[in-house]
Amino acid sequence: MSSPSPAHKPRRKSKKPGVTFDASTKPGPLIRTPSFPLAAFLWPARSSLSPWEVVPLILMVVGLFRWAAGLWGYSGFQKPPMFGDYEAQRHWMEITTQLPISQWYFHDLEWWGLDYPPLTAYHSWLLGKIGALIDPSWFTLYTSRGSDDPTLKIFMRATVIISEYLIYIPAAVVFVRRYSRLFGVAQWTSWVALVAILLQPSTILIDHIHFQYNTVMLGFVLASMSSMTAGRYMWASIFFVAALGFKQMALYYAPAVFAYLLGSCIFPRINIGRFVVIAGVTAVSFAVLILPLVIGALYDAKRGIDSRPDLDGPRPPLPIFPQLESYLNTEAVYYPVVVQLVQMVHRVFPFARGLFEDKVANFWCAANVVFKLKKYPAALLQRASLVATLASFAPANLILFLRPNKELLPYAFATTAWSFFLFSYQVHEKSVLLPLLPMTVLLAGKQGLGKDVRAWVGFANILGAWTMFPLLQRVDLRVPYAVLTLLWAYLLGLPPTSLSAYFQEGQSPWVQWGTALVHGAFYVAMGLWHVLELFVAAPLDKPDLWVVANVGVGAVGFALCYAWCLWRLTDESGILRWGSVKSSKKTQ
Repeated sequence: MSSPSPAHKPRRKSKKPGVTFDASTKPGPLIRTPSFPLAAFLWPARSSLSPWEVVPLILMVVGLFRWAAGLWGYSGFQKPPMFGDYEAQRHWMEITTQLPISQWYFHDLEWWGLDYPPLTAYHSWLLGKIGALIDPSWFTLYTSRGSDDPTLKIFMRATVIISEYLIYIPAAVVFVRRYSRLFGVAQWTSWVALVAILLQPSTILIDHIHFQYNTVMLGFVLASMSSMTAGRYMWASIFFVAALGFKQMALYYAPAVFAYLLGSCIFPRINIGRFVVIAGVTAVSFAVLILPLVIGALYDAKRGIDSRPDLDGPRPPLPIFPQLESYLNTEAVYYPVVVQLVQMVHRVFPFARGLFEDKVANFWCAANVVFKLKKYPAALLQRASLVATLASFAPANLILFLRPNKELLPYAFATTAWSFFLFSYQVHEKSVLLPLLPMTVLLAGKQGLGKDVRAWVGFANILGAWTMFPLLQRVDLRVPYAVLTLLWAYLLGLPPTSLSAYFQEGQSPWVQWGTALVHGAFYVAMGLWHVLELFVAAPLDKPDLWVVANVGVGAVGFALCYAWCLWRLTDESGILRWGSVKSSKKTQ
């Protein structure tokens, strides 16, 4: 009897999922023991086949960390006159619930005037309405400023967690699942990556302790990336418009989104229908976003409500494009809408504030130590910032446009966001969350928990938290900073708690030693800086010495992160390899 053909050979039983750490498209080595603490903690879950058994436990644990972190103080606690970011968020709930919509972007701009896009305003309105059902005094106009009611603090902390669990965390879970499957990463390995992503220290420090709602915007970005990974370009456009509508900082990702979506309409073949759908959905999404503002401005004008009641006498010209004023009929129906939209754009894009307001670890602040940039004309600095930003993100987005492959998305998003953080106009310390997000989700991809990617992702996150220390220290958040940062480093086997993320088999000794020495120099510098900052007072003639040193070290480290992301993007795309042709079928 003849032997069965290869097509009819019995299928071998597959090994249990979750045992390959070096996840790639090829089978990885069988790992008998976990190689870093987070893997050890989740080791018993490797035999579970159902996400319904493990994911709820993960979400409960990360939620507990968030709530525990919120027990600390917050930005501006009992610190007049402005009371910090916490007061800004509370105040926006106050003005959106107590004032007509046409006055939102005009009201008392000296006291935390609303300077985020409309979706933030709608979010504040919803939370303010809910909070007023509990205690209306929390959002009473003028008299509630600087409130430190402990019950209000509980409510505000809860709104961050609920907003995150409605948007950011579901988006993270779905993205990790889809991105891991692209590379055949085992289910248990993706769970380890998910925990690492959700315990990212900088996100918890800023949103759940210092106090903001960045994860709402980041959740929409992750949902957009996830939709691109699934080939759902319409939803990718809608989610990204939502991200832009919540915080203008999402523009850090805009070139990468544009390059990928446009590339997917051209390669491997031109798809006009897809282009029209993406363009149409994007336009409609923006229209829906501003529609409440438009309707509100018209309705208030019809009722005779003045959008600027605090101004007496002649109205000043429009804040941007003042030459447009002479062409507009102030009695026309459309005039209140034009004024409303122009004011909103003016508040959202504060070019009048200068190149930077505070010290942040980017190129301009570091260069300002040597060259006093503020002596140059603002227009020149704006052009220099624009040229530098365009030049730094152009290579990555050209690659993504020519190779619109799903696997490249986190690298392209990270490189583009690093470009904006390092070179763009009006960067804040907290903006580092934007490049850190796509870098951190690399843990869910090919060899993401391998030593090379883990070492670089860990380095970027620890350096990012360190550069935000001066901001956190000003509001007495040293302890949660130290606990969350060192805990995350310990769980992933990173310095300063462990060196297990370096020196792996199969990698060039030059690369291993080079990475270890470069990262080691930065970790030593960060540790030494903390010792000096704590025990040695800055000279009287240089009171900002330690902050300036933080800026310089951070800027160089972030430049290295940008270079690594760009190099990995170039290498993974294969665009420089002679005769290499990457299939674009995955984008279809």
